[in-house]
Amino acid sequence: MNQPLPRPIRRTAVLATLMTCLLALASCQSIFAGIGGPSGTVASAQAAASVAEIRAANGLPPLRPDRDLERAALAQASNMASAGRMAHNTGTRRDFPSRMRAGGIRGTAAENIAHGRFDTGRVINVWMNSAGHRRNMLDERFSRFGLAYVLDPGDGGRRYWAMVLSE
Repeated sequence: MNQPLPRPIRRTAVLATLMTCLLALASCQSIFAGIGGPSGTVASAQAAASVAEIRAANGLPPLRPDRDLERAALAQASNMASAGRMAHNTGTRRDFPSRMRAGGIRGTAAENIAHGRFDTGRVINVWMNSAGHRRNMLDERFSRFGLAYVLDPGDGGRRYWAMVLSE
């Protein structure tokens, strides 16, 4: 005859199962970028040390990864991948400032985008060798950033990259 487990044991089992599920979700790097959009990868943690080194060499404090900015970067990378083109406005009829306001990002912000066969280190290098992108990364007003990419649906070796920087 099956006896029900005592309440404290049941509660512990439920909590253990819940924690296991949460840990599994937390360790997942590939997340869904938006309804109907391709999935992507947040790469801020991979880039943080490199970006900090670049900024330190220029007398600036490091940027810290920020979840809101990562979401904004991932959404833009997904928009570009869905549209099949690299652009700050990908047909959503919203420019960068409008997207930032809609994402709850206030204050001064900037966006770097790229498309190509770049890993994290290479895309940072490409941006540092472009005057406008470099200026964004070395802007002394910025203290936070988010970096993400989405694989090109037409060519899985290419990535759509977006970096959002803010105060």
